[in-house]
Amino acid sequence: MGFWEKAATVVVLLLMVNSVHSIGANWGTQATHPLAPSIIVKLLKDNGIQKVKLFDAEARVLNAFSGSGIEVMVGIPNEMLSLLANSVSAAERWVERNVSAHVSANGVDIRCVAVGNEPFLSSYNGTFLATTYPALQNIQAALIKAGLGNKVKVTVPLNADVYQSSTVQPSTGDFNPDIHSLMLEIVNFLSLNGAPFTVNIYPFISLYNDPNFPIDYAFFDGYPSPIEDNGKIYTNVFDANYDTLVWSLQKNGFSNLTIIVGEIGWPTDGDRNANAASAQRFNQGFISRLNQGTPMRPGPVDAYLFSLVDEDAKSIQPGNFERHWGIFNYDGTPKYNLSLAGNSRGLVPASNVRYLQRRWCVMSPTASLEDPQVGLSVSYACARADCTKLGFGTSCSNLDARGNISYAFNSYYQINNQLETACRFPNLSVVTTSDPSVGTCRFGLMIETPGSVRGSGGVVLGKPVGLVVQMIVFLFTLLL
Repeated sequence: MGFWEKAATVVVLLLMVNSVHSIGANWGTQATHPLAPSIIVKLLKDNGIQKVKLFDAEARVLNAFSGSGIEVMVGIPNEMLSLLANSVSAAERWVERNVSAHVSANGVDIRCVAVGNEPFLSSYNGTFLATTYPALQNIQAALIKAGLGNKVKVTVPLNADVYQSSTVQPSTGDFNPDIHSLMLEIVNFLSLNGAPFTVNIYPFISLYNDPNFPIDYAFFDGYPSPIEDNGKIYTNVFDANYDTLVWSLQKNGFSNLTIIVGEIGWPTDGDRNANAASAQRFNQGFISRLNQGTPMRPGPVDAYLFSLVDEDAKSIQPGNFERHWGIFNYDGTPKYNLSLAGNSRGLVPASNVRYLQRRWCVMSPTASLEDPQVGLSVSYACARADCTKLGFGTSCSNLDARGNISYAFNSYYQINNQLETACRFPNLSVVTTSDPSVGTCRFGLMIETPGSVRGSGGVVLGKPVGLVVQMIVFLFTLLL
């Protein structure tokens, strides 16, 4: 091969490398003991994750990304949409404080502002239908006024339920008729401003909501009954879902609009289909074909894994799995082996994480399961801690009744920073220095965080809340 042939080959390879999209990650902070922003930034860099999506714009978080080289998407909570929709000056102040100040003074590489988060979910009962688009317009105007219109783009992360198909074929897709006109206004605005359409796609939710959903269709390693659509073959639900959006855009005259997958992932606990093996299978399958694209949109897919770390204070209204989406545990330890794009060594754990003393709160060996305080005590603990790993098909489903009670007590004890008074369930609990973890069920040991003490009083039993009562009734029916 001659010199010019070799040079041409090098150029082609460089172009291919530059076209490759690295995977991003969502970082949520709904945790009782969140890792410090500096630890998170190092965790991202150590694992080659070059972009992060946030759900707010907290100053101390953004400051940690100063000079990091990590691309940042900041978020505006749904609760702020009304204010920003009705006040241009409020939008300008928000941009000044949360974008301009960090881009100019702190060297934070903010690339996008997410206006709201899945604001059209049916569970919101239309609360944000009238405010999302005006807020989007005002934030865009504020970015332009601040001289950032070309650098920082706006978007609205939307759930995949904003579009639908009348058959299993993606080509029958279009925007949901209930919000069709609103979606076209938003899409047209994004197109005019060179901004992306952001969609959250969750094959796990398809499986969770439909017991008859073909499980192999949720993954990327083969489906025996592929779907054919105008000569295009679909072997997984992600491709079909993504291309339903592509068709929805194309039918309405926006075939070239950039698409970002704002959230995609698989939880590791809290449901019979949520486990580390399935999460590894899904996430590795997705990452391995990140640059392949879909039948309708071949080429690199811009995507953010959901999520980086577990959040033990998230709402569990959608399901107990909501607190277990992370590829890392709450303490930054990897849950399973995962090779990210450009990183074949597997996940690198967080560094400089400090733990509380090695001690746990468990049910006393002398306590009786028949004690009338047991139900109230466990209910109290679970209402104020995290018992989502308990139940059928979870990582702690192997525990007996005493083990379930111990897990609940310890969760409350750790969340309260191992306060002595947090392990004083009446005649029921005792502190131990022997790790009570059993098999796949890990009894947590809380990490140190500045100013994280969550109360100092003793355990006062109150009236159990409904969701927790249901959990306790289920556990005791199953195990006693």
